[in-house]
Amino acid sequence: MDSPPPKPSLRTRLGLALRPKSRSATKLTKAPSSEPFDKVTSSTTTKSTSTSTSSTLSPASPNPKPRPLAHGAIYRPTEDNTNTQTGERRDDTDLLHGLMHRDSDSSLDSAYERLKRKREEEVDDRPPGEADVEKLPGDLWIAIADFLSPCDAANLAYASKTLASRLGTGAWRELNRPENLKEKIKFLGGMDGKMPSHLLCFLCGIYHVRTQIGKERLKATSVINPLYVCGSVGKPGYKPPRTRLTPGHTLPFTFVQLVLRARKYEASYGIEVNELGRRYKDPYSEWAHQTRYYIRKGHLLLRVTSRSFASPGLPPSGQRHLLYSREDYTPYFSVCAHWRDGELMDVCKCALGHIPKHRETIAQQMKRGPQIQGALRNPNPIVSLCGFCRPIRRCPECPSEYLVELKLAEDKNDPLVKFKQAITVTRWCDLGDGSSPIDPEWAAINGEGETAYDSFANMGRRAISGIFESQSGVTIPGQRMLSLNPKNEKLGEEGHGWY
Repeated sequence: MDSPPPKPSLRTRLGLALRPKSRSATKLTKAPSSEPFDKVTSSTTTKSTSTSTSSTLSPASPNPKPRPLAHGAIYRPTEDNTNTQTGERRDDTDLLHGLMHRDSDSSLDSAYERLKRKREEEVDDRPPGEADVEKLPGDLWIAIADFLSPCDAANLAYASKTLASRLGTGAWRELNRPENLKEKIKFLGGMDGKMPSHLLCFLCGIYHVRTQIGKERLKATSVINPLYVCGSVGKPGYKPPRTRLTPGHTLPFTFVQLVLRARKYEASYGIEVNELGRRYKDPYSEWAHQTRYYIRKGHLLLRVTSRSFASPGLPPSGQRHLLYSREDYTPYFSVCAHWRDGELMDVCKCALGHIPKHRETIAQQMKRGPQIQGALRNPNPIVSLCGFCRPIRRCPECPSEYLVELKLAEDKNDPLVKFKQAITVTRWCDLGDGSSPIDPEWAAINGEGETAYDSFANMGRRAISGIFESQSGVTIPGQRMLSLNPKNEKLGEEGHGWY
C-alpha cells in the first residue's frame, strides 16, 4: 500500500505563494525585419538564405481599415499629420495661432465704437420735412428758439436751409458773444469728425490747422511745441488747458484730443495712444518716471510710476528733501490738485519709516563699537508695510488712485551697497473723453470743476487701477481701497499735515 505524499511544510507553501509570476506570456519579442537581407555573391547562399528567411517570417497581417476623412478634408493625413498627396506637414500650433485676433479691433470696446459709428453714418431714408417746416411762420420758429440754449438754437438753424431762413442770423450772433464761449465750443465739437486736418482751440473757439500732422510728439514743458498757430496764446488771462504729470512735464489737452480722435474716427485724425508713453529721469533729483496710457470706452486712462532710492532712518527734514521739489514745494511724483487735503504725504512718510537698515558684517559693526546686532547681518529684503500705508488710496474729489510700495532695486551708481529699497508711487487717473476741458473728469483732476465730483459715486466699486492693469494681463495684489481724505477736510495750503 502506497504511503500518502508528505505534507509540504510552511516554508514550502510560503515560497510557492510568494514566487514571482512568469513573464513568458507578456515578454516582448522583436518583430522580424521587413527589409531584405544583404546580397551575397554566391547564388546558392542567396537561395538558401531566402528559403530559410521565408520559412521563419510570420505571415503578413491584413491591412487595417483606413480612417474616414474628416469633415471638409480632401486628402487623408497620416499619423504624423503629413499629407499623403502633397507631402507637407500640418502645424496645428500655427493653425491655432492663425485663428487668434491680433488686432485690437476684436475687443468689445472697439466693436461698440464701430456699431456706434455705423449708426451715426446711417442714411436717413425719411422724406424731407421742408414742407412741414414752411407751414409754420417764422415768428413761431423764433419764439421756439428763444427757449433753447445758444448751442441748441444754432444747431436748429444749422439743420436745414429752410430753418436758417426762418431763424435768421440771430442765433449765430448770440453764439459768437464772448460770454457764450462754452456754448460755442459745444456747438463746434459736433463738427470734429469732419475736420481731420484741424484742431479745435478752446481759447478762441476756432478750428486751427495742424502744423505737424502725424508728427506730433509729447515733449517737456520747457520745449516750445505748438501744434497749431493761435493768436490767443500769450495774451493775459489765456492759459492753454493742461494737467501736471511730474515736475517739468505736463500733458496738454491737445494731445488728449489727438489720441481720442484717432481712436474714434481714423488714424489721420490724430496719433496712436502708445506714442504718448514716456520714460525719463528728473534732472534735479534721483526720481525716475514712466508714463503709460490706455483707452477704454472712449476715456483716456493714465498711469504714472515714479521711483527713487531711499535711505533707512531718514529724519523729517530728510523725508521732505526726498519727497518735495524745492522749486514749488510739490511732490516729485504725479499728484492731482487735491494732494494737500488728506493723508497722501503721511502715507509716503509712513512707508519710508519701514525701510530696514543696510546689511553690515560683524567687522563693520565692530568699527563703531563693541556692540553687535545680529539682525543687521541678514536683514529681510522683503518689506511689509502696515495697515495705514499699504492700501490703495482714492481721491474722493477726482478720479485718481495712489499706491505706495517699497521695492528692492539695484543701484548701479553705488559701489558699496548694490541693492537698496526704493519707494515707488503709482498713480492711476481718468482724463475723460477729450470732448472739452470742462469735461467732469478733466476739470476735477485739475481742481477747476464748477460742480463737486464724487469719485466713489461715479466710478463705483471697480478701481481704475484694476481696469488699467487688466488690459495687459497683469494683476496687482489684492489691496484694500480707502479714501485719500477720510475726514473730508479741505484745508489746502492752510493745513500743515501735507508738509
